[in-house]
Amino acid sequence: MPRYDLEGQVAIVTGAGRGIGRAISLRLASEGVSVAVTDIDSSNADNVVAEIESDGGQAVALQVDVTRKEDVNQMVQDTVGKFGSLDILVNNAGVGAVVPLMDTDESVWDTMMDINAKGVLLCSQAAARQMIKTGSGGRIINNASGAGKIAPGKDVPLGAYAASKHAVVALTKQMGLELAQHRILVNCVCAGIVDTPMWDLIDREIAKREGAPIGSVKASAVDSIPLGRIQEPEDVANVVVFLASSDASYMTGQTYNVCGGILPY
Repeated sequence: MPRYDLEGQVAIVTGAGRGIGRAISLRLASEGVSVAVTDIDSSNADNVVAEIESDGGQAVALQVDVTRKEDVNQMVQDTVGKFGSLDILVNNAGVGAVVPLMDTDESVWDTMMDINAKGVLLCSQAAARQMIKTGSGGRIINNASGAGKIAPGKDVPLGAYAASKHAVVALTKQMGLELAQHRILVNCVCAGIVDTPMWDLIDREIAKREGAPIGSVKASAVDSIPLGRIQEPEDVANVVVFLASSDASYMTGQTYNVCGGILPY
């Protein structure tokens, strides 16, 4: 049953084929939002759309590479063509790489920055132009992760990923100021240790480097969470939907921790 006043609105969610993006798409749809489920993997996007439609929601699957301006512009055009408007953009698409900074080559760096940072810029530009054209305001919500707030640490070599996510926080702050005059609110969510394929990758790679059992790195990370449990994708989705609603109508350019207490600021 819907909790917020989002019925009839239209959203784009990037990287929506699994994990956090999937949870956000399903939650928005449960609130009566029509969702463009976008992902570079079209089969994953199709699966999420099938889930939404089986629950009576409206959705469309779009194959999108967020690093390509042509794809991003077409994504907005296709969404508006299908549903008639665009009210919400959730920049969720992202990738990680477990590599110490001294071993990070240009290709890894460029991939992190292209997908995690440039993708946010391109999608936000295209969505904001559409929102400005219609004059009805809107929401842009970025998923930056806790790595956008703090350095992951010497034992968690995610330096290039953290740099790209710090960029997302900066983009959120500046774009929130620049778009405020158009009533487009831009905010950011920083999650913690989320039970997703990305954290499974982190666990495997660090365990391999340390010669530790698979699962031990993730278990140790979960032990550090004050609330005592791993974060579920739905925990992130709950805050995204709140930020999309009118309850958050006086909030922009801000970054919100959704982390079970592990982030210090």
